[in-house]
Amino acid sequence: MSHYCDLAPEHPFHGPYHDHEYGFPVADDTILFERLVLEINQAGLSWLTVLKKREAFHNAFAGFDIDRVARFGDADRARLLDDAGIIRNRLKVDAVIHNASVVRTLQAEHGSFKAWLDHHHPLPHADWVRLFKRTFRFTGPEIVNEFLMSTGYLPGAHRDDCPVQARILAAGPAWATTHQEA
Repeated sequence: MSHYCDLAPEHPFHGPYHDHEYGFPVADDTILFERLVLEINQAGLSWLTVLKKREAFHNAFAGFDIDRVARFGDADRARLLDDAGIIRNRLKVDAVIHNASVVRTLQAEHGSFKAWLDHHHPLPHADWVRLFKRTFRFTGPEIVNEFLMSTGYLPGAHRDDCPVQARILAAGPAWATTHQEA
């Protein structure tokens, strides 16, 4: 079975994501929200499809501005469902708007989306899935796993022999810090 570390290098879309984003710890709530949006939209599709549409998602969802997306109404939903540049799935669009409101609540209660994630870290994967299903919409086991791996909360984004893995470890992802303390 091929690993992302075998497929991504030098690919015009996968390469930059693999080399500079995937698995690195994320502190910015806007980027965390973007990753959640992209993972939700990837469900049932290839990651390449999402990466190719990433700029269109950025434009369609107001630069992933959490406050703005949380205020999206019926006209915005209609605009998004007519936007051929993104994934036009009503359940996914509704989940993104709903989840922006949830993130705003988490920010109010915990100071940031990241602080909420940190508060719950470390959890076993099954517990993360239960937490996300209680908290967000359209977040099944694969979406939760990829979101947490891509943002440094769960290991597995890269093989140990991948050159990017050393850079990720140097950045101090939550999973490595927890593992070293255990």
